[in-house]
Amino acid sequence: MLKKHVVSIISLLLVLTLTLSACGGGGVNVAIGPPASETNSASQLIFDAYGIGEDDYSPFQEGFGDAADGVQDGNIDVSIGILGMPAGSIENLQASAGDVKLLELSDEAITHIEENSGYQQFTVPAGTYDFQDSDVNTVAARAILMGNTDTIDEELGYQLARIMIEHADENTHAQSEQMTIENALEGSEGLPIHPGAKRYYEEQGVTVDNEVAELTADESDRKSELVLGTGSQGGTYYPLGGEMANVWNNHLDGVSVTNTETGASVENLSSIRDGNMDLGMTVNVPALDAMNGEGDFEDSQVENGAFIGHIYPEIVQIVTREATDIESFDDLK
Repeated sequence: MLKKHVVSIISLLLVLTLTLSACGGGGVNVAIGPPASETNSASQLIFDAYGIGEDDYSPFQEGFGDAADGVQDGNIDVSIGILGMPAGSIENLQASAGDVKLLELSDEAITHIEENSGYQQFTVPAGTYDFQDSDVNTVAARAILMGNTDTIDEELGYQLARIMIEHADENTHAQSEQMTIENALEGSEGLPIHPGAKRYYEEQGVTVDNEVAELTADESDRKSELVLGTGSQGGTYYPLGGEMANVWNNHLDGVSVTNTETGASVENLSSIRDGNMDLGMTVNVPALDAMNGEGDFEDSQVENGAFIGHIYPEIVQIVTREATDIESFDDLK
């Protein structure tokens, strides 16, 4: 009997420990994205811009899908996500909850973020979502595709870039319409470009001024199975990456691409560096940090990455519900 009570007490203590660990600081529960994700980094930029400290909120390191479930259930008050527009996960949340609203960033916060990162001001136009009556000011970057220069040889890089542009109409995801030759180099500023991608874009009349990455990959020793890092299932990367993989698999000879769920940008770049991933979807901001050995990569620079192509605009979208009475990040302090 005593043993049974001891086991019960230990189990209760474990539950309490996990709960306190998840909730952390203050009374407002904020989903800040998974560890090693760009959403996590962007969330910290926002908190810094508003002077919000760790004691002002309780962090939940969830992917946007799980975070949206938490917002719907009332367990999470605010969820920060870097998503395409419109985001299906936000539309689904509104369909379930019925009182979703977007929080905007102040002009002062946007200026701070622009001065301390590669994000730029962006306006989510009124009517983007059925519940949205007015413009919402936020910041945005670019989702891009990076390749491993140790496994993606020149011809393979050429074909990957060509197929994602020329067969974008076979991709059923809404963001695929952004994968055009006109947008091909968006988000590539400051990044080395894969020589195969460069060759394809120049054939299409695009001027490429980027530094060209050096390859160790050899076509004669090409892998038959490539791994594409995406993001969490509730975000944009995972379903879009699955569509991209399907399109490549329909047109690549002798090579198959498998998309895998990850913590997104930072994890994908780290996995490319460590040789565990061949392709990775990422925001251009952490990609610059990775290649320059800055930010999350200060002690772990990525030297084997190369830009292959632009995917779509990445917009910081912050959701809450009317029931929370939260009108801005100032309410967290």
